[in-house]
Amino acid sequence: MQIGVVYPQNELRGDPTAVRRFGRAVEDLGFDYLLAYDHVLGAVHADRTPPLTGPYTELDPFHDPFVMFAYLAAITERIGFVTGILVLPQRQTALVARQAADVDLLSGGRLRLGVGVGWNPVEYEALGLDFRTRGSRQEEQIQLLHQLFTEAVVDFSGRFDRVDRAALVPRPARQIPIWLGGSGKAAFDRAARLADGFIFFGGDIDHSVDAWNRMRERVRVLGRSVEEFGGEYVAVPRGGLGDLTAEIDTWREAGGTHVSVVTMGLGMDSVDAHIDYITSVADAISLS
Repeated sequence: MQIGVVYPQNELRGDPTAVRRFGRAVEDLGFDYLLAYDHVLGAVHADRTPPLTGPYTELDPFHDPFVMFAYLAAITERIGFVTGILVLPQRQTALVARQAADVDLLSGGRLRLGVGVGWNPVEYEALGLDFRTRGSRQEEQIQLLHQLFTEAVVDFSGRFDRVDRAALVPRPARQIPIWLGGSGKAAFDRAARLADGFIFFGGDIDHSVDAWNRMRERVRVLGRSVEEFGGEYVAVPRGGLGDLTAEIDTWREAGGTHVSVVTMGLGMDSVDAHIDYITSVADAISLS
C-alpha cells in the first residue's frame, strides 16, 4: 500500500518557500506521493442564498495543483503527484488534458489525476461554467480525456465538448490514471464505470471501509478487474499518532491501495511544524 501526504494548503498561507520545503520533506522522509486539493477561487460565505456549505472561504489560499506539481517535479526525483481532487467540470477539458499531459511528461510519469465535481457555484460562475450540469459534464469529460491521452487524432462530439479532428501533441507516454473523489451513489456509480480508482475522504474509517467494499462490488458486477481498481483513504486527524496508525492498518487490511495523511486541523502554524508532524508519522509507520 502506498502512503502519501496532503499538502496543507490553507495552513501555509500561500508561502512559496513552503511548497519547496514541504515537497522535499515528503520525498526525503520516504512517502510515496504528495496530494493537493484544488480551488481556483475562494468565496465569501455571508449573505448567500442558497448558502455555501463547503469548508473554504475567501481567506483560504490554494496553489494551482498543475503549476505546483510542475515546480516540484523539477526539484524531486521519486514522489508521485495526485490531484485530490481537481474540480474538473469547472475547467476546459482540452486544457486539463494539456496541463495533465505536460505534468506527467515532465515528471517522468508521476501524475495521478483525481477529479470531482466540487461544491462551490460561485467558483463555477466565475469560470463561466454551469454548476447544475457538473455531474453530466464530468462523465463526458472523463471519456474525452481518455481519448485525448491515447488517440493520435480525436473527433469527439458530445453534449458539452466538441473536438473537431484535433490532436494533443505531445501526448503522455501512458494513459494517465483518472480517479474520482466525492460521496454518494452518483459518484460511486460513475467511478465504478469510468475510473481507475476512488478517493474516500476520511472522518470515519469504518464508514469508508464499508463504502470501499460496496465500490469494489460495483466494479465486479460491471465485469471490471477489482484488483486493478484503486482505493485511497484520506486520513483526517482526529486523535494521536496511535489512532492514525490504526486507521492506516485498518485500510490496509481492507485491501486499500493508498492512504493520504492530513496534517491540517492540528493547530500548526508553520511549515516547520507540519514537517515535524510528518516526520513523526514516518517514524511511527517505519517508512525509512
